[in-house]
Amino acid sequence: MKISYNWLKQFLQIDWDSQKTGEVLTDLGLEVEGISSFESVKGGLQGVVVGHVLTCDKHPNADRLRLTTVDVGEDAPLQIVCGAPNVAAGQKVPVATIGTTLYTKEGEAWKIKKGKIRGEESQGMICAEDELGLGESHDGIMVLSEILEPGTPCAQVFEIENDEVFEIGLTPNRADAMSHFGVARDLKAGLEQLEISKELVTPSTSNFSIDNRSLKIDVEVEDSQLAPRYCGVTISNIIVQESPHWLKNRLKAIGLSPINNVVDVTNYVLHELGQPLHAFDAFKIKGGKIEVKTLPKGTKFTTLDDVERELHEDDLMICDAEKPMCIAGVFGGIHSGVTEHTSSIFLESAYFDSVSIRKTAKRHGLNTDASFRFERGIDINMTEYALKRAALLIREIAGGDISSEVVDLYPKKAQERQVFLTFDKINSLIGQEIPRDTIKSILASLEIKVNNVTESGLGLTIPTYRVDVEREVDVIEEILRVFGYNNIDYKEKLTASIAKTSRFESYRIQDIVGNMLAAQGFYEIMTNSLVAAGTQNVVETKKKTVDMLNPLSADLSVLRTSMLFSGLQTVSYNNNRQKTDLKLFEFGKTYHKSGKKNNECQHLALFVSGNRSKNNWALSAKKTDFFFLKGSVETILDRLGLRDVSIEPYSDDIYAEGLQCNLNGSGLGTYGLVNRAILKEFDIKQEVFYADFDWDLILSSLSKQNKQFKEIPKFPEVTRDFALQLDEAVSFQQVYNLAWNTEKNLLKKVNLFDVYKGKNLPEGKKSYAVSFTLLDEKKTLTDKQIDKIMSKLLARYQKELGAELR
Repeated sequence: MKISYNWLKQFLQIDWDSQKTGEVLTDLGLEVEGISSFESVKGGLQGVVVGHVLTCDKHPNADRLRLTTVDVGEDAPLQIVCGAPNVAAGQKVPVATIGTTLYTKEGEAWKIKKGKIRGEESQGMICAEDELGLGESHDGIMVLSEILEPGTPCAQVFEIENDEVFEIGLTPNRADAMSHFGVARDLKAGLEQLEISKELVTPSTSNFSIDNRSLKIDVEVEDSQLAPRYCGVTISNIIVQESPHWLKNRLKAIGLSPINNVVDVTNYVLHELGQPLHAFDAFKIKGGKIEVKTLPKGTKFTTLDDVERELHEDDLMICDAEKPMCIAGVFGGIHSGVTEHTSSIFLESAYFDSVSIRKTAKRHGLNTDASFRFERGIDINMTEYALKRAALLIREIAGGDISSEVVDLYPKKAQERQVFLTFDKINSLIGQEIPRDTIKSILASLEIKVNNVTESGLGLTIPTYRVDVEREVDVIEEILRVFGYNNIDYKEKLTASIAKTSRFESYRIQDIVGNMLAAQGFYEIMTNSLVAAGTQNVVETKKKTVDMLNPLSADLSVLRTSMLFSGLQTVSYNNNRQKTDLKLFEFGKTYHKSGKKNNECQHLALFVSGNRSKNNWALSAKKTDFFFLKGSVETILDRLGLRDVSIEPYSDDIYAEGLQCNLNGSGLGTYGLVNRAILKEFDIKQEVFYADFDWDLILSSLSKQNKQFKEIPKFPEVTRDFALQLDEAVSFQQVYNLAWNTEKNLLKKVNLFDVYKGKNLPEGKKSYAVSFTLLDEKKTLTDKQIDKIMSKLLARYQKELGAELR
């Protein structure tokens, strides 16, 4: 939000520099993110003065040039060559003296220098209005008033305004500070804490009067829940034209473009008082009646941006007797606004339900200054005052007559909230005792009324403009921010309590696994749980999506049902920026409907693609493969102590090749090579390996695991190998399981260290080189024991798998 310092000083007569004011505002919670300069004319016309043309003769060497002498208030007149056809002796003109910097329309600077034009010396430049940034005309030089004295700075003549603009990062709850008046009101409270008392000067509406009653427009509100208060008045005989400089400068300073004097006034009052207003061309209101109501779903309506929109049945509309004219509190219609032909207006000032406006604005993708304020809540008691303020300004600037009584439909008066504030609660929350007189002073500066005082606390009435102050703790927050967070003492000794939590807390386990993966070269990613409707059907079609009731945009309208979709988006994004070697992990959630119930599931997802390592002098780059991901998966399970996990083949549309991890009959997760057809949808041209863990199931499984510790063996291990010739259909899992079924006591490890297919092997056969590690924890194994076990293993392999020794 932009706040003009000159505008702010109309409410508070302060002469501090802007930096100091910015610090006070930041301490009050209105964080000033930056201060920028504003000049109504770039450069501020520095070096441009009023000149008196003493002589004007034909240039001796050019037919279209004039040789002039100009008095600029110095000891001697300046000789200036001028090409304007309208220059003449006796005129008062703007002169850019030597050294003056002027700016083009594009903002490029150029400096006036002493030089010669066609052989004659020129000591400055007589300027046209476009050369000074005061207009568009370049037909000739500007001719100024004859009463001006030579040498007078043109910055004074043209009311050039220099301003400083605060960029305030306003929090959503501070609806009361969404205007210059609101910021000034807060600043006054802050200054009083610094023992600086300043009067808050508010615009007067005491001279508001009805000139005639010649233009009456009736108003009907169908649902007072959606429009609790609606005010309006008519103004006739106005002249719509360009706004005066002071008004245009105020709007330009905060980044608004002036339109015409009527619309500019409504924008001015909006940013001055925080009350949105809307002006309708009175003669475009059919039937002489305003109806505030909703319309049937699908009704067509064209807004000011010339876009035809379909209305929702809950959209509140401002209509005349025949048609809709405006989306209430959001955006005007193209056929009812003020134009240069408008001579009479109906001026609206209303309070609309914040929830209704927010939903309407989101539905139509509109975000206006008006909806921004209505959504957060404005002051219902500001409505009539702002209307009168705007009506007086329009009458002053555009002429005309106030031609009707003020319509004020306010059936149910808003009640100010009552809060009882206890001193003990203040001290316990703030951690420091604040003097009671100081508390009362702060509350008074915030216009919070103290109704009664007891030994234990204060009975308070909260003003209606503080829509965010509802409870005792809200009042304490107000006291603290005005008292100043920096004024709270810090104790030398800090005390803290340690919570007793389970070692199986999700965040603890997540940290363990996350740190382990980071140590292996993985990067953690955090992707959005919201995706566009229908887009994730590429990776998940079985689960029903959970749709957002009030989506921010069409691209963020449903919750994801799979971690794969957002992960592949990240892989694609990085690939497109030449980042192809990726090891990524994400802890996240997926969502799906099951009947009428919405389900939320926690996951850990891994994504591996490209090379696992880069080229260097010692090693060449090695491509990531299925077994790298498999190793990462097994490392995670091993680190978590989940050692009784079985691995089975897994078939799914997601994977070209996949495996599933099972524990006690439940699937802990799946991993494998992502199907090429899916990768094509994301324009990914390299292999991607993906693992998806059911994190909820892993956490619940961990709490059931008992850790066992045993002594390090004192006796040596023995390793023996088999080179087994097997059918190609036999998997290592079968070899592995059969070994453990054969020898459960002394066998400790089974490892596949070589696979061979090809020459010297029969058709349909392959060779597995398998090592077996044996250990007796009570004694040293003898050759006889070892040979007996190996013979037993070989016999099982020959009988059940048809194996042969090579």
